[in-house]
Amino acid sequence: MVDTVSSEPLGYWERISGKMPHFSALDGWRGISILLVLAGHMLPLGPKSLQMNGAIAASGMAIFFTLSGFLITSTLLYQPSVAQFLIRRFCRILPLAWLYSLVALTLVRASFGDYAGVMLFYANLPPFWLNPKATAHLWSLCVEMQFYVAVAALCFFLRRRGLLALPVLCLMVTANRIVYGEATSIVTWFRVDEILSGATLALLMHLPGSEKLRTILRPIHPYVWFALLVGASHDRLPWLNYARPYIAASMVGSTLVRNRGHLSRALASSLLRSIAKISYALYLIHGISAYGWLGSGSTVVKYAKRPISFAITFVCAHFSTNYYEKYWMDLGKQWSKRFAASANRVAAAPER
Repeated sequence: MVDTVSSEPLGYWERISGKMPHFSALDGWRGISILLVLAGHMLPLGPKSLQMNGAIAASGMAIFFTLSGFLITSTLLYQPSVAQFLIRRFCRILPLAWLYSLVALTLVRASFGDYAGVMLFYANLPPFWLNPKATAHLWSLCVEMQFYVAVAALCFFLRRRGLLALPVLCLMVTANRIVYGEATSIVTWFRVDEILSGATLALLMHLPGSEKLRTILRPIHPYVWFALLVGASHDRLPWLNYARPYIAASMVGSTLVRNRGHLSRALASSLLRSIAKISYALYLIHGISAYGWLGSGSTVVKYAKRPISFAITFVCAHFSTNYYEKYWMDLGKQWSKRFAASANRVAAAPER
């Protein structure tokens, strides 16, 4: 695969250059998103009849997907080397995902199909290869990995202009959900609009003319958007579920255009930044934290053991992020730089 940037003509796209801007609020939302997922999966959230666990977990996942789409699209706008993008993404995602899958699936004595489905990231597609004891939560990682490969292919063939197709694809996926009555699904073509809505937000924020977006999003407070998001994630409001991707993106976008007030300060806090830093490891590891004795006993007994599960999850996530994952991420940066240097030498070499 070759870098397709050097041959791109200048003009409209040259206005998107330099260092990619950093929005501190995104780190805060990432921290909040993983806390919502953990709470929905590991804590009792009100009477069971209210079904709030599913709504809170789905809200967290919608925010997480939105942030992923925003980050990936922003990265490809400012650093549009497809090969470098894939090298860094794969080094970020694969080492821990594969290690976790091997350990967790071995513990529960899973079938070979479960290993292949999760480690090759198609387990969320029919007939489904998600082990309920160890990898049920990894459906979302499958959706993300499939998106990474698809958007990389789009940019490889169409360069950065290909990103302009993402909003159209987002609307198409939502329309597909409505046609088939899929308010909430783990299948990519019924769920990826949550990532694509974040991609759309990135385009609106980074491309020239974003002032109009600020005018649209500023009047409605993020708290209002969050209340709508929880409603749009509840099974009892399936008609509102179809708007979930756009509500999540609007909520995140409203904090980016405001960038002031107590909420903005909270999102930029060191606590949420620290949680955001280890969020990927938290997401993976929590899936097995209630295995065996930690998940046995009556409902009261099981929830009484949850502090131990949380402690195991956070401690393991800390060491994974700061040692194991860091090694692979640093290696990915080195490989990415070597590829860029090699591509530049090839481009600069005189033709024979």
